[in-house]
Amino acid sequence: MSAKKVIALSGGVGGAKLVLGLSHLLAPERLVVVTNTGDDFDHLGLRICPDTDTVLYTLAGLADPERGWGRVDETWTFMKAVQAMGGEDWFNLGDGDLALHILRANRLAEGASLSQVTADIADSLGIGAAIVPMSDQNVATMVNTPDGALAFQHYFVRDRCAPTVTGFTFDGVELAQPAPALMSALNDKVAAVIIAPSNPYVSVDPILAVPGLRRQLRECAVPIVAVSPIIGGDAIKGPAAKMMRELGVEVSALEIAKHYQGFVDGLIIDEVDGDLAPEIADLGMAVEVGPTLMRDLSDRIKLADLTVNFAARLEGGINR
Repeated sequence: MSAKKVIALSGGVGGAKLVLGLSHLLAPERLVVVTNTGDDFDHLGLRICPDTDTVLYTLAGLADPERGWGRVDETWTFMKAVQAMGGEDWFNLGDGDLALHILRANRLAEGASLSQVTADIADSLGIGAAIVPMSDQNVATMVNTPDGALAFQHYFVRDRCAPTVTGFTFDGVELAQPAPALMSALNDKVAAVIIAPSNPYVSVDPILAVPGLRRQLRECAVPIVAVSPIIGGDAIKGPAAKMMRELGVEVSALEIAKHYQGFVDGLIIDEVDGDLAPEIADLGMAVEVGPTLMRDLSDRIKLADLTVNFAARLEGGINR
């Protein structure tokens, strides 16, 4: 059995679904999940890491399948108390979720790095795969609008994605460095890099904006495969489709291909978008057509299998 690692770049809910499928296919020591930290922010004195935490909860079997975020069977005593005292209540922190944030805040205050804290939390939750924040330095995704820039969580949660999007910036990214565990994985034997079906603008681009990382991923000289988050001209969840329309970009798997052109070697698109395959191939990338909608665990494992085998065909070898 090959010991080569698979590096998966992931945002929150959509990416975590594919990551869960990959965790059922690959030995734990072979899966490295790089999470977007551009969504991270400070709230009520705590460092909140939404995408990383969604991946952690999903792989630990703790994610709430109804809301799509947070912990299952959550209680809200803390938030009710915050509301009663007139505190900020636009971002919900459940009681169980709060425990994670407090523990992380304490560790960070003691001088531990974000990647160290994340690895320890993953271990405590029984997760075997490596969960690696893209960087230990703070990077803040800013959503540009006609009325000025908004911090991502203000745009996404507080303002419910209502403002018109004109672009994005990643504050602090010029000082960021890839997390040490990511650098270690890049220097190890790598079989493939997989970009999960996450929002390309605010979940994947912040990762790839970390200085040098895009080049280092290419220099691994292994297949880089992405899964389109757009199915049939729409996003399954989140604001990706709205963002694309407001940026003047057609909401289609073809535009996802154009976004990743020159970086990815292959793109997986859904069966309903199969007619776009020739145009995507004309961009110079391989195309795989298959079912990409992940309704349940079986779908997630099947898509993970499709993705792994597609990468294997592009360069002879992801052996499970």
